[in-house]
Amino acid sequence: MFKKLKFIIYTRPFIFCVYYFIQIYSMTLRLKVKNEKHWQNLMKQGTPVLLCAWHQQFFSAIRHFRAYSRYNPGLMISQSRDGDLISGVANRIGWHTPRGSSSRGGKQAMDMMIDHLKTYGLGAQILDGPTGPIGKVKAGAIKMALEANTVIIPFYVSAEKAWFFNSWDKFMLPKPFSQVCITFGREIHLEASDNPDTFEHHRQYLENTMRPHLFL
Repeated sequence: MFKKLKFIIYTRPFIFCVYYFIQIYSMTLRLKVKNEKHWQNLMKQGTPVLLCAWHQQFFSAIRHFRAYSRYNPGLMISQSRDGDLISGVANRIGWHTPRGSSSRGGKQAMDMMIDHLKTYGLGAQILDGPTGPIGKVKAGAIKMALEANTVIIPFYVSAEKAWFFNSWDKFMLPKPFSQVCITFGREIHLEASDNPDTFEHHRQYLENTMRPHLFL
C-alpha cells in the first residue's frame, strides 16, 4: 500500500494537483516584496544574477517567482524522487531545472547550470538543500557564481504567522491569509582566486550573511 501511494505521489497528475494547490494556497497570502528592482536593474545592465535562499523558506516564493519566467531562469534540483516533484512544479512556473546533487549527477547538472547562467543571466540556488544540514552553505552556489561570473543576491522570506515542520530544515509554511514578506538583500560580489582558502572564505561569508535570517 505504501509503495503504491509513493508511486501516485510522483505521477504527472499528482504534480499537476500540487502545482495548482500551491497557486491557490499562495493566493491567500498577503505578499510584500522588498528591494526587487535593484537586482533586476543589475540584470538590465548585463550583470548575471544568482538568487540564493534557505530550503526552509523557498515555498512562499514559488508563486511570485513565476513572474521571472520571462528571464528563462534556471534552478538546479536533485535527482531524488522528491526532486521529481519539485522539478515538475518549477517547470510549470517557467523555470528550467538541471538535475543533480553532490551525491548523484552533480557535475553534469552543475555544468548545465553554469552554462544556463552564462546564457540567460538568471538562476537560483537553495543553499542547504536537498538534505541539509540546516543553515550550511554548500559549495555549489559559490562554484556557480565564480564560474558564471554572477553576483549573488540573497533573499529571505518571513511570515506574520506560520507553521514550522519537524523536518531537518524546520520547513516554514505560512498560515493562510497571513502577511508574507520576500526581501532581497544587497548583491555579493565574489573575486576569483587560485588560493583554495579564498573559496572557503566566500562560502563562510555567504553563510554568515544569511544564517541570521533563518528561523531556528
